[in-house]
Formats: sequence, C-alpha cells, structure tokens
Amino acid sequence: MALQYILDTLYQLVTPVNLLTLVLAVFFGLLVGVLPGLTSTMAIALLTGLTYGISSETAILSLIGVYVGAISGGVQTAILLNIPGTPAAAATAVDGYKIGQRGEAGLGIFLGNASAFLGTLFGAVCVLVLTPLLSMLSLKFGSWEFFLLAVFGVMICGSLTSGGDSLKGWISGLIGLFVAQIGLDALNSYPRFTFGSMALIGGIPLIPIMIGLFGFPEIVSSFKHQEMKAIKQVIDLRVKKGLSILKGKFPTVFRSGFLGVAVGIIPGVGEDVAGWLSYWAAKMRSKKKEEFGKGSYEGVIAAETGINATIGGNLIPVLTLAVPGSTSSAVLLAALWLHGFRPGPLLLSESPGFIYTMSMYLVASALVMLLLGLLISRYTVKMLKIDKKILMPIVFVFCAVGSFVIDNSITSVYMMFIFGILGVLLAAMKYPAAPFLLGVVLGPMADSNLRRALVLSDGSLTPLLTRPLCLIFVIGIILMILAQLKVFDKLKPIIFKKKNITG
Repeated sequence: MALQYILDTLYQLVTPVNLLTLVLAVFFGLLVGVLPGLTSTMAIALLTGLTYGISSETAILSLIGVYVGAISGGVQTAILLNIPGTPAAAATAVDGYKIGQRGEAGLGIFLGNASAFLGTLFGAVCVLVLTPLLSMLSLKFGSWEFFLLAVFGVMICGSLTSGGDSLKGWISGLIGLFVAQIGLDALNSYPRFTFGSMALIGGIPLIPIMIGLFGFPEIVSSFKHQEMKAIKQVIDLRVKKGLSILKGKFPTVFRSGFLGVAVGIIPGVGEDVAGWLSYWAAKMRSKKKEEFGKGSYEGVIAAETGINATIGGNLIPVLTLAVPGSTSSAVLLAALWLHGFRPGPLLLSESPGFIYTMSMYLVASALVMLLLGLLISRYTVKMLKIDKKILMPIVFVFCAVGSFVIDNSITSVYMMFIFGILGVLLAAMKYPAAPFLLGVVLGPMADSNLRRALVLSDGSLTPLLTRPLCLIFVIGIILMILAQLKVFDKLKPIIFKKKNITG
C-alpha cells in the first residue's frame, strides 16, 4: 500500500504542469532566500494567496517547493558576502564566508547546497517514520489536552522568539488569541467583537494577517539597510572535492539532521536555533575544534543540514496535531485548510496517503533545489544589486494581490494594511510577530476546546490535574512562568548557602 501511494505521488510529480510549478516555486524560493530581509514565511504567505483556485495537489507542491527553496537560499550570500539571506544562515556564514575569502566560494556553496539537500531528505524520512507515531499519541488527546497544547505552543513560541523577554512574546501571543475570537463563535454561532460589522462576521482572514504582519515590517526595514557590493570572484563548484569531504562527514550529517528535526517539532523554535545548535554540537564533537570560525567545512555542513532538517520536523506536528512548528509551517497549515485538507489526529485515517505525498514533495523539492542552487550560484548574488526602490514596490504589489484573491474583497486588503501597521509597531517595540501569528492560528482550537471541555465537566477544572497529559502541560506552563519571574535564580543562592552550611 505504501508503495502504491509513492507511485501515485510520482505520477503526479512527472506531469508537465507540476514539474514546471515545482521548478518555478523552488526558483522563487531561492531568490527569496538570497535577498536579505525576505523570509520563507513571507514567500509562502504571498504564494498561498496566489494558489487559490488551482488544484490542491499543485498548490501544496508549489508551497513545499518555495518553502524548501527559501530556507536553503540563504547559503549563497552567507558564503559570498557574509550577508545571511535568512536569519538561520547566520550560522552558515561563520565559516562559510571564511571559506569564500580564501578562494573556495564554489566549494563552500556546493557543500552548503548538498548539506541542505541531505538535511531536507532526512526530514522527509522522519515525516514518514515519526508522523504515525505522533498521530497515535494525538488520538489520546481530548478537549482539555488540545486547549493546553494551544496555550503551551503560544507560550513556548513567545519564550523562544522574544530575545530574552518572554513577557513580550506572551503579550504578542495573547493579542493573537484575542484576534482569533473575532467573528462567530464555533459552538453557538454568536457574533463576538464584530461591532455590528458584517465584514467581521466571518472573522478576519488569516492570509491578510500573515502578509501584513510579516510583509510590511520587512518592506519598511529593507530601506534602512545600506546596499552591499558583491565580491567579484569566479565560482568553481569543485564537486569532486566536495563529495569527498561529505563522504567523511556522515556522522555530522546524521547528528545535525536529528537535531534539526527535534527542534522543528517544538512549536515556535525555528530554523535559526537548529542551525546554531547543530553548529555547536559539531564543534563539541569535532577533533579539529580550532578550525571552527576559521573556515571549517564541517561547520557549514552541520549548520545547513540542521537548518533544512527542520522543514520535515515542522511538518510533523502540523500533520498530526494541526499545530505549526514555525511561522512558515503556520502559513502552510492555513494553506492546507484553504485547499480542503484536514491536518490533525484523524488525518491518517481520512487521508492515509497524504504523509507519503508530503514526503515525496519534500524529496522532489530538495532535488530541484540542489540542481537549481548549483546552476544559478553564479548569478543569484547579482540580485543584491537590484535597487530596493524597484524591488520593494513589486513585493508590495504581491502583498496586495495575495490578500485580495483570497475572497476577491477589498476588505482583505484593508485588513492587510491594518495588520501591516501593527506588524511595524510590534517590530519597533521589539515584540515578536511569531507568537501573534501562532495565537491567531491556534485561537479557534483553544477557544472551542476549552468551552467544550467545561461543558463536559460541568464547569469543573479538576481534569487539568487528573489527566496525565494535562498535568504535563500544566507543569510545563508553570515552569515557563517561574523561569520568566526568575524564581530559580532567586533560589540558587539559598540552595547553595544551605549546602555550604551542611557541608
């Protein structure tokens, strides 16, 4: 049966329309990854709006393609210019730029792209292996568990994306949860916070929120950065030497792939954490620690493998729990809903072949990314020379079009502007946008499950402490709050003082 699902997906992939779509999507993703400031989240959000109305298979394939391309595209400028095209590529730039400076830019780009391919491949395998296991666990989830999972996801996202100030991340997430309550409630269809406006009865569409929240701040911030000149050197890929280097680094690839998938499963952590964690682990295990930071091949391999393995890791909670592992996968989750798919505990029973389809899409996207990344490596860096006065208005037009085509309503464009301004304000005040988006995505799940759970328990909160999974989530939430209040830091002197006295 599994072989049949794989063959069916391969048959879909080799159709001319889907092949062309995949190549164009990956190419677009690579360009987004090359340009500093533009992210995979923004690329997927823009493309989601433009895929409305086309076949669901082609739409999801294009979104996976742009996702893989955008994550891996940052390696080009990280090595050539020391400008990470994506935040995650900062880990790659540490050694990648030094490799480029000593005249081996082509070799560095080959190692980066090949490692990105292997990381994505590792993530695709984990989607096949881990999704059924996590899906079996998710079947044990009831209303209380899903409510706490939503709260826990928003809180951990707020903690890990706030730059050390978890309170700001939580406030951002709470605002997102509030925005998700606008419109008719899921149980009784009672209008909430609509203020009599018919435009708000159906709630605020997710795509305009995403485009405004992530598109506008990047458009505004791009004008603050000074233009950088590309270094002039011949790009010699040196494939044979690159393959020989990779051959001896498979333990690093496997370890970094595992770390990337593990980080991807955790809601809200992101590719940049996976990149730095994989880089650190490789350095700790390496016999040549002194080479790290001075142009280590292993550093580039570890970072890129870990970064791209998170793509598969991010998809696992999306498919099994309908909980996104990152902002990019949150947009992808919205796209799945938009095109008629129902991620969650029942996905494997309703669409048993879907995880095979997603895995094969990842593998195909990774292969196209590898080929295109190597072919265009001589030219992608020239994208940095495009005047932002020309580029950013084009991006802005795509933002408006992507919002409008969701429901052919100018109201969605207005919403994009409103949340775009809000996104700029959040960025200016150092409030992360990721928890906000996660709150909007998980808000309906948290609201409906909490109310349903209270009805079933006659208003009692006892199940929070009597159900094992609930208790795990409650303890995790309490520990996060205590950590923010620095309770553990205050207890350390007391504990150590007592130890000294007893000693």
